[in-house]
Amino acid sequence: MVSETSWKLSGQRARNHEGVTRGARAFCALAAVLAFGWWAQWQTELMPVLLGVIASALTETDDSWRGRLRAQLLALGCFCLMALAVWATVATPWVLMVVMAGAAFALTLLGALGERYRAVAFGSLVLFIYAALAAHTSQVAAVQATPLMLGGAVWYGLVSVVWSAVMPRAPVRYRLARLYAVLGEYLRLKALLLEPVRETDLEGRRMALALHNGRVVDALNAAKESLASRIGRGAPPAWMHTAMHQYLAAQDLHERASSSHEHYDLLAQSFFHSDVLYRCQRVLTLLGEQALKLSVAIQEQSWPQHWGVTSRAIEDMQAAIAHQDASAATDAAAACGADAPVSSARPLRSLHALGHNLTAMAGVFAGALSPREKGVEDTADSGVDYALLDREPRTLGDAWARVRAQLHAQSPWLRHSVRLSLSLVAGFVVMQATADPHGYWILLTIVFVSQPQYAATQMRLVQRAKGTALGLALGWAAIQLFPAALVQAGFLVLAGALFFGTRHTRYVLATAAITTLLLLGFHQMGMAQGVILTRLLDTAAGCLIAAAASWLVLPHWQSRQWPHLAAQVLQTQALYLREILAQYQTGKRDHLVYRLARRNAHNADAALSHSYSAMLKEPLRVRGNAAVVGNFLRLSHTQLNYLSALGAQRASGALEPMDDATQQTARQLLVSLQHLAGELESAQQQLPSAATTRARAAPAVAQVLREFGPLGVLPPTAHATAPHSLMAAQLALVGKVFPQLQEQVWQLVDHPLPGPAGSAAAVGSVGQR
Repeated sequence: MVSETSWKLSGQRARNHEGVTRGARAFCALAAVLAFGWWAQWQTELMPVLLGVIASALTETDDSWRGRLRAQLLALGCFCLMALAVWATVATPWVLMVVMAGAAFALTLLGALGERYRAVAFGSLVLFIYAALAAHTSQVAAVQATPLMLGGAVWYGLVSVVWSAVMPRAPVRYRLARLYAVLGEYLRLKALLLEPVRETDLEGRRMALALHNGRVVDALNAAKESLASRIGRGAPPAWMHTAMHQYLAAQDLHERASSSHEHYDLLAQSFFHSDVLYRCQRVLTLLGEQALKLSVAIQEQSWPQHWGVTSRAIEDMQAAIAHQDASAATDAAAACGADAPVSSARPLRSLHALGHNLTAMAGVFAGALSPREKGVEDTADSGVDYALLDREPRTLGDAWARVRAQLHAQSPWLRHSVRLSLSLVAGFVVMQATADPHGYWILLTIVFVSQPQYAATQMRLVQRAKGTALGLALGWAAIQLFPAALVQAGFLVLAGALFFGTRHTRYVLATAAITTLLLLGFHQMGMAQGVILTRLLDTAAGCLIAAAASWLVLPHWQSRQWPHLAAQVLQTQALYLREILAQYQTGKRDHLVYRLARRNAHNADAALSHSYSAMLKEPLRVRGNAAVVGNFLRLSHTQLNYLSALGAQRASGALEPMDDATQQTARQLLVSLQHLAGELESAQQQLPSAATTRARAAPAVAQVLREFGPLGVLPPTAHATAPHSLMAAQLALVGKVFPQLQEQVWQLVDHPLPGPAGSAAAVGSVGQR
């Protein structure tokens, strides 16, 4: 019985896994093509159909069946244009080269519209090269092969649309499960900050947390896009209602998990001789494990087993906090003065806020799996705003405006378009110079490994080279050990399924699979002679061209774009703070405007995190002041943590008027954040207004520090029992971090490309604070 249940749950997980479903679709499509080709006694006709299936599958993204149908029609239109271009220019290779470069430029710019259009553009460019490869022998071959490619593309598109209509839930569940899995890892990393141990590397742990936060934000965005593509005009079905509830719960959990109510070194010093922080750490660790269990439960469609461990840990934590209250009251009575309670009031207040936040997180987890657990029976009566912002272009005018916005020298998409086009021209010249009959594999390698970022291109070309070598070895072994045509056809189908199932997660394995597929396909056609060495050499040539282009042709170094990204971080945090302040006056409500401000702040933080990770993989001489970027990332993420704590505690301060001092401080912080963002934008555009902006921003920061005293400590006259004492404390923490952020910005503006000594000084100056 247990074994049967285990097999059932494993099957449920596999059915909801994106890689498995992609592989299963490819398996069905390729198996049907091979079966039909076997029945029709195809030989040379088989490979074009397989290539058409591959090109169509490359255009596939997570979408509803309606969206997939629209994308398939767009892809077929692009495929036809590519085929016509090949037919018209195949007789004159150099004209074909120019047309190919122009198509690569235009299609790459089309990718700026969104993931769906990037996939369509990529698949269209691949089909262009496939059609040119078929036409390499003669124009008659192109006329015969191209309709077969289009037929294969239509067949896979039909399979994909039907699959999306019959099984719409699996992609949504997979993305929600992945979201809760990365959220659980975030909670584990956050729990490490609560460890009250001397001489721990808190800054290193904060940096690890900031980098992982980028992965959480990516998972949130992927889940949101999956849900948004399936929301129709009418009432959503029950499963969509549940999925939306799980997504909004994850957003709430992320805001609470991102919250910081105090400097962790101060908490460790204040409660070093108590076990209360260990109690809080244990609760946070258990909540992380609960997120992982919830991830598995979503995939298995089962109920997670908790056994009451988290609730007992929360009870122990609350008892430890109550003991600290009693100890503080005893110390205050014994001191009989005003100074002693003031010194312990701040960490104790922060400890209460931390305990309240952890308890609230446990409550969110308790009702995350199903809305009925919280009594939400009807969407209309629940008062929950389920609206999502769809970022896809609505009209042709909107699409053209987005593409036109990329037509400037700093645009990463324009740079990538030029780089890819020139790389293909170089590959075509090499192909013509060597008279390589399979030279189009050079072009395919360039298309598959070229990425907008230098670091991503270098990683992809290494993976491509390894996968190609492995695939050729496996393909040769399969041909030698299994000479039967039927067995080789079975391996071909399995290789295709493996390629599409792993190409987003394990690119080396995916490359090995597609190389094996092509080698077996050519062997089935009787054209495998000399293919292995040619494939290996062409892959090496394509990788070398792509590597040289990523270095020499309009490289998009991260040091050039980070001022703009940092400005976006500050600007979005200012807007997030503004929405938080509005909700403290009107009451807590998770409507679209607030969720959008919160998501934009985290998106900007994630973009800076990804940029920093890519910068560390770039050559040393072009990194710029990477130490300043790292310090800014860590400090800005810390500042976002303090703002998230305000957002997480909105309900406790709802409908209570803020005092004038707190309102003035909040306004000054808003102005200071916006002014510093403007200074960064001026530095990005190399405008001479940085000093003026600095002069305007400095008084605002000074005002903040006057409100809260040195290092953001509340003055003794602050009322700890005031309704907005938590807001005042959090704004004080922001007021302490902001001058450090400002110093990092000024250091980069004054010294944009310091040497190693300057970088070391930057690390030292921040580490001493």
